Amino acid sequence: MRLPTHDDVRAAAARISGKIIRTPMLRHRLLDEMTGGTILVMPEPLQRTGSFKLRGATNAALRMTEAARAGGVVTHSSGNHGQAVACAAAMLGMRALVAMPKDAPAIKVESTRRWGAELTFFDRSTTDREKLAEQLAAERGGTVLPPFDHPDVIAGQGTLALELIEDAAAAGLSLEALAVCTGGGGLIAGCALAAEGASPLTKIWAVEPEGWDDTRLSLEAGKRVANDGQGPTLCDALLSMRPGALTFAVNQPRLAGAVVVTRAEVFRAMRFAFEHLKIVAEPGGAVALAAVLAGKVQVRDRTVGLVISGGNVDPAVFAEALAA
Repeated sequence: MRLPTHDDVRAAAARISGKIIRTPMLRHRLLDEMTGGTILVMPEPLQRTGSFKLRGATNAALRMTEAARAGGVVTHSSGNHGQAVACAAAMLGMRALVAMPKDAPAIKVESTRRWGAELTFFDRSTTDREKLAEQLAAERGGTVLPPFDHPDVIAGQGTLALELIEDAAAAGLSLEALAVCTGGGGLIAGCALAAEGASPLTKIWAVEPEGWDDTRLSLEAGKRVANDGQGPTLCDALLSMRPGALTFAVNQPRLAGAVVVTRAEVFRAMRFAFEHLKIVAEPGGAVALAAVLAGKVQVRDRTVGLVISGGNVDPAVFAEALAA
């Protein structure tokens, strides 16, 4: 597949305008005081389907030919991408089949089903989800829309950063850095491409949960490196085994680096988002805020953006975070 470009992100923004929510840039005095910086928050839990994933899924679905749409779409997802593909398919009158891990949060399973998708389940530890999706698509004559390693998905995700850069400029601010929740790397790849053309001095930082820091390991090694799959599963939205081929090709020359956050730091960020920003953040969606609060991304005397990427959290997990 071809590598997406900044122009692709611009085209995606025009294509999906009116079909997604333009999420508002948030600021909070306490967040600035605690960190010593000017912090700009992109709250994607406010997006339709509760995460940024709708951006990429909608752009990719709109780019499909009429013939491909007739065959429907197939994907694999722990939940957020599945919901997004189901929603995008419903908008266009397509069938959608989503393969989900057996241990996916119930809230994500039910939301995906409500958008009208057919679901099938697999064992996270023993199944090659990419091969499964390809097999299901071949059986049904459908098209696979992968969660991150696809140029149209990457371009769609990058629209988030374009919006934040534009809103910052409207407030008289220029982003010096942007911290992005990172799993397979599609969101941060899109953000890096968006910034490359719209705010080239912005440093892009990947944030990953402990035990799932394949982007950090890959950047250090200069090649794609896989996780061992044995890390904690709290941040279910970010449990990719290794960066995608496309996403790493985009990210390797463009990222400033990657940092890792702990379970305690994630729970602290979830509490902060709820108590002060009035945003419900799922664990994987809170890692960038966690990194900023923990001082793992340099923010003092700087204008720094961060993404809260999703809010589809299991109620029991959310209760645990608030009680921690």
